[in-house]
Amino acid sequence: MQKAEPTQEHRWLEQLVGEWAVRNDAPAPGQEETAEWSETVRSLDGIWFVSEGSGDMPGCGPIQTLLTLGYDPQKKRYVGTWIGSMMTYLWVYEGTLDETGKVLTLDCIGPDFERPGETARYQDIVTIIDRDNRKFTARVQKPDGSWSEMMSAHYRRKA
Repeated sequence: MQKAEPTQEHRWLEQLVGEWAVRNDAPAPGQEETAEWSETVRSLDGIWFVSEGSGDMPGCGPIQTLLTLGYDPQKKRYVGTWIGSMMTYLWVYEGTLDETGKVLTLDCIGPDFERPGETARYQDIVTIIDRDNRKFTARVQKPDGSWSEMMSAHYRRKA
């Protein structure tokens, strides 16, 4: 086995490394409070990127999250996983970077929260605003094929 070397796609993920303060752009549906949390992103030799988040989620209390992201040159896709202490589902991502080089869209299948026992298509979208700011948007595909935004959050790099 030969050690993997970072590609241009891996280098794109490097801009996520650091300490981040996170705030929901608006309260989640049915919630009165805006959630705030922090996130630390680190690199594993420039190949994998691990993000650990923690904070309080309205309705859930203290939570922790773990995101992994990398790039699979065989698939020519960004890949990753996400878990959160508020649920038992392992989210598995595959995604692509748009032509502007600013928007990473991660696709996944997960439990449909409105139709128990069914699954739905989801997209988690990371938009780079500048070196110190990025936006996260989560959306779900409805049975009619349209997309509905579930939440969005602003990430600001800590000083």
